[in-house]
Amino acid sequence: MPEIELVNVSRYNCHGLNLTIRDGEYFVIVGPTGAGKTTLLNMISGVMDYNGTVLIDQVDVNSFPPFKRGVGYMFQELALFPHLSVAANIAFGMRAQGYEKVAVKERISFLLKMMRIDHLSGRYPHMLSGGEKKRVALARSLAPSPRILLLDEPTSNLDQQTAEYLRVELNGLLKKLGVTTVHVTHDLQEAEEIADRIAFIANGVIEQVAAPLDLFFNPANTRVAEFIRMPNILECRQTRPLTSGLVETLSDELKIVLPYDGQCIRKIAIPSDGICLFATQPPGPALNSFIGTVEKINRYNGIVKVKVAIGKTKLFTELPASTFKTLPFENGMMVHGVIKTDRLRYIGT
Repeated sequence: MPEIELVNVSRYNCHGLNLTIRDGEYFVIVGPTGAGKTTLLNMISGVMDYNGTVLIDQVDVNSFPPFKRGVGYMFQELALFPHLSVAANIAFGMRAQGYEKVAVKERISFLLKMMRIDHLSGRYPHMLSGGEKKRVALARSLAPSPRILLLDEPTSNLDQQTAEYLRVELNGLLKKLGVTTVHVTHDLQEAEEIADRIAFIANGVIEQVAAPLDLFFNPANTRVAEFIRMPNILECRQTRPLTSGLVETLSDELKIVLPYDGQCIRKIAIPSDGICLFATQPPGPALNSFIGTVEKINRYNGIVKVKVAIGKTKLFTELPASTFKTLPFENGMMVHGVIKTDRLRYIGT
């Protein structure tokens, strides 16, 4: 399992990147469109020229062509060959590199079963669903047994349920294989779910590298804070365990129920897009609901940010401008709010 190190690497929209990715790590690079995420992958793989140095296992690989770097690459476009069957698509890289027929056959059989697509081996790309195509592309990337796997938006263009299932399965599978993985996405929630560490990149500069919770509770600067929706950080004053792995916490006047693993809870983070506001009491259970007063309304490009006071507690929320137009919010108005349980994060002592 190799370590990857970038030393003052630059190209196009990436500027003097310095980064270390540890052996066997599931490392996720997150950032907005055009931030330099794919360029970074291209430089690691060697499919693009660059300035600076890329080291793999402390070996300078600048002069190595892509096929000698021990790197598998699953491109966002997938690039499956339409005239080849699933099995032939997976085998293509191994055959191009001169592997023996027996070795190719054994490896393809293993990958088809591992990716649960052995029943699709004779089909062609146009006969596959989006999720099936992703699995084939991943199997093809893994066929030559790479030490490193690069994934460019591997769950893009999939429905939410398929994307969630695939990314969890991907993480478990690649951890089991012991492959050092670099996964690019623009979806912070996806990064949180699977990453050992996250690198946030913007305008070709790596702004912060941290474990998911560290990124949430300790953003390095305003660019990071804005990308993670400037979470509301609340001090937890009191906790009361409930049934079924839940705990009720008290932060001044605000009670919040969240999943609980038994550790002491010190702080809670609520992203500003993890709060829904209503002019009247919404239907449904009152879990994580509150009543507050609008203190401030700020309009940005396509987004409206609303500051709400619940006693001493201040919550910053945001909603699309199109949604805001349908709500009669104004300063001083009483509003009802609901906090999305799945968007809550916490840290202990």
